[in-house]
Amino acid sequence: MVKYLSKTTKKLRKANLTLAATNDTLKNTVQELKDTQAQLVHKEKMASLGELTAGIAHEIQNPLNFVNNFSETNQELIEEMLQELMRGDTEGAIALARDIKANEERIHIHGKRAGGIVKGMLQHSRTGPGHKEPIEINALADEYLRLSYHGIRAKDKTFKIKFRICFDESIGKVEVAPEELGRVLLNLYNNAFYSIIEKKKQSKQAFEPMLEVTTRKLKNAVEISVKDNGLGIPKQIIGKIFQPFFTTKPAGEGTGLGLSISYDIITKGHCGELEVEAQEGEFTKFTIRLPLVNNSKE
Repeated sequence: MVKYLSKTTKKLRKANLTLAATNDTLKNTVQELKDTQAQLVHKEKMASLGELTAGIAHEIQNPLNFVNNFSETNQELIEEMLQELMRGDTEGAIALARDIKANEERIHIHGKRAGGIVKGMLQHSRTGPGHKEPIEINALADEYLRLSYHGIRAKDKTFKIKFRICFDESIGKVEVAPEELGRVLLNLYNNAFYSIIEKKKQSKQAFEPMLEVTTRKLKNAVEISVKDNGLGIPKQIIGKIFQPFFTTKPAGEGTGLGLSISYDIITKGHCGELEVEAQEGEFTKFTIRLPLVNNSKE
């Protein structure tokens, strides 16, 4: 009996050691999976940032052109003002000084605009949860639409599309994480443009690309919808599109994480809703709803 108990004890100890080793292995595996997930999410974020670069370059060029033009004008005005002062024409010098000041204000405005674009790009690339702040939803939706569109145009100068924009001006500011919501909008816009371009390639009939962006203020929420007249989504797969790694794009053209991350940002990060409605060959419409109060999980 003693021998039996001794043998059984040894077996139990051995089993416990094996179990402990297995638990350690599982813990390491879980940590590796978490690390891999974080890397994939960051990779998707940086990929979307890469798609932004052409649009950012275009958007930054405009305010920089204004800054350069007004700076050159001010150099000429300063020379004229010095000449007026040397002639003793104080009134003329004062008038020129007013023009110079007005131009300096314009330079400041356009400089801040360029700085804001760069700041948005840096926020877009940072890791960790986004900081929520009151943001003009219409302005954010419009800004990322322009960035996405100019990014597409940089790849294909022949690309043309008709926009139907309907912004509810009563919305005002809503507390959101702007870089996170921007990522969602960028993903929806890019997907819409991709679907439209693919439909145009496949279409044998006349096809007019159309993208509709609408915002609405509801009773307790704000709604943003993005609708394209591209390829649509087949009924049999529409229920899978928010799943991680699911993509309808050819290998190498998509990670399958964009919509999954977008869904988490809206539902988990903002306690909102992200829905899709589609008809194959006709249209796809994504709708974001963000609560006006308590739109964050503690």
